[in-house]
Amino acid sequence: MPDPSPKVANPGFIRPPQVYLVAVLIGLGLQVFWPLRLPGGATIALVGTLLIAAAVITFGLTVRAFAAASTPVPGNQPATALVRSGPLRFSRNPIYLSFTVFQLGLGLLLHNAWILLMLIFPVVLMDLVVIPREEHFMEMKFGADYADYKAKVRRWI
Repeated sequence: MPDPSPKVANPGFIRPPQVYLVAVLIGLGLQVFWPLRLPGGATIALVGTLLIAAAVITFGLTVRAFAAASTPVPGNQPATALVRSGPLRFSRNPIYLSFTVFQLGLGLLLHNAWILLMLIFPVVLMDLVVIPREEHFMEMKFGADYADYKAKVRRWI
């Protein structure tokens, strides 16, 4: 009888980087046809730039932690280790957090309220569909070790 347990954390068609990219592109497109500009000047842009930098750094440190554990980053590849180092000490999903903070920063940098409003879709999709599916996989694969990790580290921050 075949093993019914999933072989990868995210076998579906929902690829998180693409979801965030589509949300940003829709926000940019809406801005062209129905401008919805954020108030504020250089201060808002500076905050946006700092958020983008924080997102890029967090993403890089997370990828480094995965590489050090010799496990792939994409959820459509088989996980080989439970990573608890780097940003994963504070968030079970630092890559999705990075994508979210990056989009937030980009919206502020560009003074584009549509990019901020479009952030609702990837965050809800990650929180209600992608992350629960990935957590189920991790629970099946790593059992009590993942349950312990999940009890100690928050989903987002």
